[in-house]
Amino acid sequence: MKQKYLLLKDMHKNQLIIQEFAELDKESMSLLCEEAYNNQEIEAAIVTGNSALMQALRTVNMYPPNLYAQKIAESVKTLYGPDGGDAIELLFDDTEFLCQENPPEIEVEDIEDESDDIDSLLEDELDDEDKIVHINSSLKVADDEILDIDDET
Repeated sequence: MKQKYLLLKDMHKNQLIIQEFAELDKESMSLLCEEAYNNQEIEAAIVTGNSALMQALRTVNMYPPNLYAQKIAESVKTLYGPDGGDAIELLFDDTEFLCQENPPEIEVEDIEDESDDIDSLLEDELDDEDKIVHINSSLKVADDEILDIDDET
């Protein structure tokens, strides 16, 4: 899916506006969400660091993936820099991230440690008393008038 983020710095209202668009139909971008942030809060988050800025930009309605959030945060820093301008447009395509040659590595040690705990949960600890008793009886289905279909039409 293709996505677009439009970052607008509105000095009259003293806010940053981020609009999130997605390609829901081919060749057509639809507005998914628009969030407004106070300039002072954004500037304070920029000073604190990149992770604080990413956290400040994420909301309940707009929560971009980490790769997108990093690029959005970098663009916000550029926008609030000395030569920032008034707007920045970011385009993302999921196929670029899905087809990466170097996927993130998974730590094998963590997975092996957890597997021992899982195996202990799967062990059967049934006593002779808890075994399932087989019942040799047949099931009888009640005759219902609802199931009878009359072809009187």
